[in-house]
Amino acid sequence: MSIVSKELRYGIIGSGMMGREHIRNLLAIDNCEVVAISDTHVPSRAKAVELINGVTQFSDYREMLSAQELDVIVIATPNHTHLNVLNDVLETGLHVLVEKPLCTTVKDCQLAIEREKQTHRDGRVVWVGLEYRYMAPTARLLNEVGSGTCGNVQMVAIREHRFPFLEKIDNWNRFNSNTGGTLVEKCCHFFDVMGLFAQSQAVSVYASGNQDVNHLDEIYDGKRSDILDNAFVIVEYQNGVRGMLDLSMFAEGSKNEQEISVVGSSAKLEALITESKVRVGLRANGAAGVEEFFVEQPLGVVAGFHAGASYLEHLAMQCAIRNGTKSDVTLLDGLNSVAIGQAAHLSIAQRRVVQISEVIS
Repeated sequence: MSIVSKELRYGIIGSGMMGREHIRNLLAIDNCEVVAISDTHVPSRAKAVELINGVTQFSDYREMLSAQELDVIVIATPNHTHLNVLNDVLETGLHVLVEKPLCTTVKDCQLAIEREKQTHRDGRVVWVGLEYRYMAPTARLLNEVGSGTCGNVQMVAIREHRFPFLEKIDNWNRFNSNTGGTLVEKCCHFFDVMGLFAQSQAVSVYASGNQDVNHLDEIYDGKRSDILDNAFVIVEYQNGVRGMLDLSMFAEGSKNEQEISVVGSSAKLEALITESKVRVGLRANGAAGVEEFFVEQPLGVVAGFHAGASYLEHLAMQCAIRNGTKSDVTLLDGLNSVAIGQAAHLSIAQRRVVQISEVIS
C-alpha cells in the first residue's frame, strides 16, 4: 500500500535551463505541484515564473526551505554548489533530487554520503539525476543485457559526438574548478550507464584528452577557459569487462549524438540515439541476422531535452516516495560515476593508468 498519497509539493533550487526542464516535466505529471522556486539570478527566476503563474519565488533557497511547506526538493544549481545546498536540504528531512554530477570531486561526494547518514530519515528518498539510464534505447539495452541476450558481457563502448557546452549564467561551465571537468560534468552520465552494463565496479582508468577546438579564446575575469572538448577513456572492471568512452564536443555533423555498443559471448547490442534505434545481433545468426527496430518511450511521456528520460526519472522517484522504497539512483551511484571521471582527468594529466583506489580512499 502507498504510504504517501497526497499531492507532492516541490521546491526547485536553481531555475536555469535544467531547473526549468524539471519544472516542465513536473507540470505534466498528475498529483504533484511546483509551489516554490529559488535562484539568485533574477532573469532565471523570471523565466521560471512564466512557466508557473503565481509560484512563490525566493532569491535565497534557505528562506524557501524555512518558509514553504514542501515535500520534495530539486537541486539544479551549478555543480560546485551542490554539496553546500544538499547539506542544507538534508537537514530538513525532505525528499531530494540532486542534479548530476553529485559533486565535482570524490571527496565532496563522500562528504554528501556521510551527511545523508547523519541526517537519515526513514522513508526519505535521496536521488541523483543520472537520467540517461531512462532513455528508451539505453533502457532497452539494459533489459536485453539483464535477460541474458548478450551472454557474458565483455565490452561496452559508448560514443558521444555532439555540440559544444551551452552558455550558462556567468559562464560557470567553462572551468574545471566549477564543473569537475568535462569527464565529470558531462560524462558521469555515461560512466553510470557503463557500470550498469558491466554489472561490476570500476578498478582502473586510462584516458587521453584535450581542449583542442572549443572555447580556446574565451577569457572570463582574466581566466582562460580550461574545459576539455574531446577524450578517449578506457575503464576496466572487477569482473574483467572493459568499457570505452569516445567523446567529441565539436561533432555537430553527427546523425546520432550517442551510440552504445555492448558485446558479449552470445551477441552484440547497439543503441542509436537520437534515431532511437536498437540493433540485436546474435553471433549464431551472423551479420545477415541482425535485427534493427525503433524504440520509443511509453505513450504520454514528455520528451523534453532528454528524450523523455527526465520525465520517467521523476515518475520513478515519485513511485519510491509514495511506496516507501529506496532510490533507484543513489548517492553511491553518483560517487562512482564521479570517481571514474576524476580518475580519467588524473590519467590525462599524468599520462598513466589510474587505479580507482587512488581517488576513492
